[in-house]
Amino acid sequence: MFTFHFMLIRNHTTRPVIISLPARTPGVPMCPSIAKPRARAAPPAGDPLLFDDTSSAAAPMNSQGYYTPGYDMGGAPPGGPGNAGVNNLFADPMASAAMMYGSSLANQGKDMVNKEISRYVSVNKLKYFFAVDSKYVMKKLLLLMFPYTHQDWEVRYHRDTPLTPRHDVNAPDLYIPSMAFITYILLTGMALGIQKRFSPEVLGLCASTALVWVVIEVLVMLLSLYLLTVHSDLSTFDLIAYSGYKYVGMIFTVLGGLLFGSDGYFVALAWSSCALMFFIVRSLKMKILSSLSNDPMGAGASAKPRLRLYITVATAAFQPIIIYWLTSHLVR
Repeated sequence: MFTFHFMLIRNHTTRPVIISLPARTPGVPMCPSIAKPRARAAPPAGDPLLFDDTSSAAAPMNSQGYYTPGYDMGGAPPGGPGNAGVNNLFADPMASAAMMYGSSLANQGKDMVNKEISRYVSVNKLKYFFAVDSKYVMKKLLLLMFPYTHQDWEVRYHRDTPLTPRHDVNAPDLYIPSMAFITYILLTGMALGIQKRFSPEVLGLCASTALVWVVIEVLVMLLSLYLLTVHSDLSTFDLIAYSGYKYVGMIFTVLGGLLFGSDGYFVALAWSSCALMFFIVRSLKMKILSSLSNDPMGAGASAKPRLRLYITVATAAFQPIIIYWLTSHLVR
């Protein structure tokens, strides 16, 4: 039992204030609620909790508010229930059936695309024109630029099938025309950049013009052969290859103009034009003119040999005009 003492304190208004203080008992500390913090009382065991107490089980967080590396976001350890769920997904019969059905649809779509392409373009025949190697490419480029010393221009056959370009330098290919076309476009962009005239529109116009001229040339050749009823083993790919070889001469001509000016341009133009004309005449001569002896009694015999020669010469004479048309604006 405590006894209270009364103390008289004057405040600022000189009015007496009476404060009652408990008497100190020996051995008992003064103000036990201040000297020792009150411990949190555990909730009664019998009363249900409205909310879980998470104050002592909070996940550690760093000063930036991110989770520490040891904190498990998914609640499942590696290789535990998470991977087990993935394994169960693949082991599910319905999932396996869906995957098999999707793969079958993809295979059917691939077959349909290949069938539609095969209707217009023979994939196996197209592979033949790209069956080249580095040795063939070097020989063919030398033949295009220096065709005057070449003697044997006949395409070789094996069991009525022409040899691939890598085994016969006289066989036409599409690899060199394709790479020469890309190189010509890049060289055109460089030439336009040197002249401060480069723009994507101008480069696209040059590329489309060069491609359109090849298409026109091939169509004219096919129409001429059809009207003259010339039966030869020349295919559309063969004509594209022979027409695309002009890009090699165009590259040589543009390089001569960029390195040596207008004089170098015309010298390179004359050399590449003569070499390409000689190459076209000797190559097409074995394809077009030889059909007279192969089919003496057929429809091809009724066509005049002079007209066939005109087709060959006209095709060769057309090459310098196209080369000059497509390269003259690149050299100033």
